[in-house]
Amino acid sequence: MRVPNSRFRFEWFSVLNVSFLIIISLICILPLIHIIAISFSSSTAAAAGHVKLWPVDFTLASYKFTASRAAFWQSMLVSLERIAIGTPLNLILTILVAFPLSKETKAFRMRMVYAWIFFITMLFHGGLIPWYSTLKQYNMLDTIWALVLPGAVPVFSVVLLLNFFREVPKELEEAAVVDGASYWTTLWKIYVPISMPALATLALFSMVEHWNSWFDGLLLMGDPSHYPLQSYIQTIVIQQNLTNISRDEAINMALISDRTLKASQIFLGSLPIIMAYPFLQKYFVKGIVLGSVKG
Repeated sequence: MRVPNSRFRFEWFSVLNVSFLIIISLICILPLIHIIAISFSSSTAAAAGHVKLWPVDFTLASYKFTASRAAFWQSMLVSLERIAIGTPLNLILTILVAFPLSKETKAFRMRMVYAWIFFITMLFHGGLIPWYSTLKQYNMLDTIWALVLPGAVPVFSVVLLLNFFREVPKELEEAAVVDGASYWTTLWKIYVPISMPALATLALFSMVEHWNSWFDGLLLMGDPSHYPLQSYIQTIVIQQNLTNISRDEAINMALISDRTLKASQIFLGSLPIIMAYPFLQKYFVKGIVLGSVKG
């Protein structure tokens, strides 16, 4: 009698688990669908609150206005350039910092000193004015490096990765040392390949951070043509800075509302991250060190 009872409980658990996951998925997906529906709806329907999960009075006016401005595409290129430079730089420096900090104190005597130096930066900031003055002194204002270098070492990612490195079986490194491998070889031939799930997650964190940042672009970029996408959207949606618009753009503005414009730009701003996620998702479902040590 125990076997059918256990099977019955397992089936009910599976049903409840699947139902719970479906509910969580709907909670995450439905707001995005609602935003997309608003972006394709007319300004009248959006303002009246008639739009739910399907566009009302379908129109592309908001997207036409957004896409008609060369500044939008220029800011898109700046954001893509920022991700292309910033994400690999974040990962490389995170790996180089996390690997020695993951060692025992007897292997790296100054480990705690450096660990506290990095940890303090998570609690205290030097201040906005010294930060700006430092970048100005190094002539990085109004360049892509002002958006990339200040956050080149994400300390939170370092903490996550060093804890991950500590979980890697020491037998792997010991076997490599016996074979004559150096620390450098051990890092790039053993630790990095095993850590692909963690590195994929950190890469996604870095991409989202770079893509969503807008304040540094407004502060450090003197030329609006150097704005990243989120800074450009902030000037359009929040500051309503619509100067120097053409006649065709003015006609499109009459067909859209503030709500539809925000919805279209929110969707366009999140689209690249949505497209990149499926390529990184396969690493999330893999075991961290599953199968790395064979008996």
